[in-house]
Amino acid sequence: MDPAQIRALMEDQLKLSRQLRARISALEEERHAPVAVVGMGLRLPSGRADGDLDSPAAYWDFLKSEGTALSGLPEERPGLRAVYDPTPGRPGRSYVARAGFLSDIAGFDAEFFGISTREARLLDPQQRLLLETSWEALERAGIAVRRSDRLNVGVYLGMMASEYTERMEDRADTTRIDPYYTTGGGLCFGAGRIAFVMGFSGPVVSMDTACSSSLSALHLAVRGLRAGECRYALACGSNLLLSANLMVSLCQTRALSPEGRSKSFLASADGYGRGEGVGAIALMRLDDALRERRPVLAVIRGTAVNHDGAASALTAPNGSAQQEVIRAALEDARTGPGELGWVEAHGTGTVLGDPIEIGALAGVLGEAVRERGVPLGLGSVKSRLGHLEAASGIAAVIKTVLMLHHGEIPAARDASDGELNPHIPWQDLPLRVPSRGAPWPAELPRRVAGVNSFGMSGTNVHVVIEAHDRRAADEAGPAVPPGGGAELLTVSARDERALTVLAERLRNRLRHTPEAELPSLCHTLRSGRVAFARRLAVVGTSAAELAGALERAERAVPEPVGAGDTIRSVTVRVADDAEGLARALTALTAAFPQLADGAEQTAAERAAAERATDAPAALLCRLLALLGLRGSPAPGLPAAGALASVHWDAEGAASYPLLGSDAAEVPTRFLQALSALFTAGADLRFDALAGPSARLLGDLPTYPFQHRRYWVDEPPTGVRGEAPGDGSTGSPDSTGSRGSRAGLPEPHDRAAVHTYLQTLLTDVLQSPDPSDTGTSFLDAGGDSFTATVFISQVEENYRVGLSPADLPLDLPLAELCGRLADDIAASADDIAATADVTAATADGPVQVIGA
Repeated sequence: MDPAQIRALMEDQLKLSRQLRARISALEEERHAPVAVVGMGLRLPSGRADGDLDSPAAYWDFLKSEGTALSGLPEERPGLRAVYDPTPGRPGRSYVARAGFLSDIAGFDAEFFGISTREARLLDPQQRLLLETSWEALERAGIAVRRSDRLNVGVYLGMMASEYTERMEDRADTTRIDPYYTTGGGLCFGAGRIAFVMGFSGPVVSMDTACSSSLSALHLAVRGLRAGECRYALACGSNLLLSANLMVSLCQTRALSPEGRSKSFLASADGYGRGEGVGAIALMRLDDALRERRPVLAVIRGTAVNHDGAASALTAPNGSAQQEVIRAALEDARTGPGELGWVEAHGTGTVLGDPIEIGALAGVLGEAVRERGVPLGLGSVKSRLGHLEAASGIAAVIKTVLMLHHGEIPAARDASDGELNPHIPWQDLPLRVPSRGAPWPAELPRRVAGVNSFGMSGTNVHVVIEAHDRRAADEAGPAVPPGGGAELLTVSARDERALTVLAERLRNRLRHTPEAELPSLCHTLRSGRVAFARRLAVVGTSAAELAGALERAERAVPEPVGAGDTIRSVTVRVADDAEGLARALTALTAAFPQLADGAEQTAAERAAAERATDAPAALLCRLLALLGLRGSPAPGLPAAGALASVHWDAEGAASYPLLGSDAAEVPTRFLQALSALFTAGADLRFDALAGPSARLLGDLPTYPFQHRRYWVDEPPTGVRGEAPGDGSTGSPDSTGSRGSRAGLPEPHDRAAVHTYLQTLLTDVLQSPDPSDTGTSFLDAGGDSFTATVFISQVEENYRVGLSPADLPLDLPLAELCGRLADDIAASADDIAATADVTAATADGPVQVIGA
């Protein structure tokens, strides 16, 4: 082999080696890819009469204030009240009278999520709260949830108890068991219902690792995003205190504080205090979130999970295992122990647990923190909210994200809390539990925090989170242009009351919106929200103008868009003015560059378009296609005074000017046409209207759910040998009472049978109001369970010959009841004919007259 060949071989090997190293580096980056927190939803106790903490802003205000979220045993928890006795140690009794209770767990907007009254009453309130908080987290992330889109969202839920279904259980009377007993309370259905209702296609996992459940769920969500198993992820946690059983059991082990409070790291610590709450955070890979210009609240750098293994007892903490999981999370985050400025500790306030946790933190972080000279702050939100058990991890993460986002450290203990735990050598440790709020230490170059969560079953989790440098991201993006351009603002809701509330909240938000932020606000409302039946749309050039237009639009809300009214195709008519159309189209594409980019043609397409007589109309149709509408050129004159107009409805009966002759007014006229289409029911996708500076905002008002009460009362709870507690007995109606046939309409009276079927359907769905006969059975909240109950009750009184295939659940209710009424009449005729033949045969052979 000559030198040239050797040199070529070596160059090839070097090239291959560089490629392999690059691939290994890329795989390593994938394994440690940062994950962005892009949205959060929550329901946490406040301890106040004015409601629960229901937004990140409300939670942050609470964290900066004083006091706890604890309250007494609610009236609607008669089981907890019945077993209460202040004397510890009494069999079958709980000595706890206070906890972090949510104030409203019976309220739910079942209609919004397409769930029948019957099913909503039997759903574990955790499932209801998870639906609402997940929706809010995604809205704050600017992710529009259209069920038909099958978004690649993974749902990871930590939940350890579903106690609501206990009130349906009675071994002496199983008639309380309803078809929804299984799906209403099973742990797997908590995550499954979110994905089903919202139409997600990613992984769906419910897990129970006791108190570390929701942080275990977060760990798997991060892994799923890094592995490409989903594009978006929801990490959720949930906990409610609905049964006396677990409360009694924990009191028998003396795990709970008699005062009901977790006194994290305090000398007075005497057990943990329970609490309830629900939280959901929306996650994406950081690079995807930045590319889509979503709100990045913080960045998850690393996570780790392990188990205590051979500890002194199953429920006893293991300091060595805790050190291992913290080190593993730091390694995954590629972060040094001296870079942490805060640890949100597990901090249950138990005599055994707190010293072990502090020892583990000191063992991993202590030396590096001493060397840097800035003490490490730590605390636990459990001392304020209570220990939310399965949801405690997600509550801690949301708190930590808010701290990093705002660059502040709230107080972790109150002046009235007394001394710190004397069993912890604080004087020898570089750790501080702050008694007052302060900015994040300026001496630290990065804002990084760790979150601990340890499960009673031995599963430990640690998460490393860093603040997102918003200024660097903004500087990397395009400069914000001066305001003044026309903007389209859209608002919608399922019902008129929700639309009024949402419009009012948006008007208030507009009054405090800087003009430079207006394009982002309008872009978020257009592209980051789903369009519902009740719609408003306005066009303006300033926040004040839009607020005024919105207020005027509320006085004349258009009729709601029905399921069959969606506009998906239009026709376009243009004037015979090539020069005017060219100027108008140039102004339009200059105002909306993404539209121009999307409508670019190849050279051959441009040549063909120049030869075509309908070239301007075809270009407008391509632009409308980018907004989700199928357009086609149509002959005829455009609307009066317009260069082009868009037409819809039968034979183009409805129309609106699309382009005018004044180039300066072209963008406004175009947006006004889209406004008219939107309110008329067009299924529009507005992404292409976003300007170069527009980004998705995470602090806009979310959907105002309209709650009704859905609740099943508890049966009496008591202790053997003692009178039952004062709980009130209530039972879900499983299949309704079996009435007699008296008063039933005759089978041939189709109108009366039709009315009877509609009434029965309303009863089966347990709807407070008669169902809209134009909606389908599915849209009315029905499903295969209620369909079976409905048909079974019909068959108790009438013969039905139709098969399930003849009665698809997506039929409008009027048609479904009509088919059944016709079948009932026909079946009655068959029965009568059979009876006549039987009777004739019984009377002997038929004689032919005249034979």
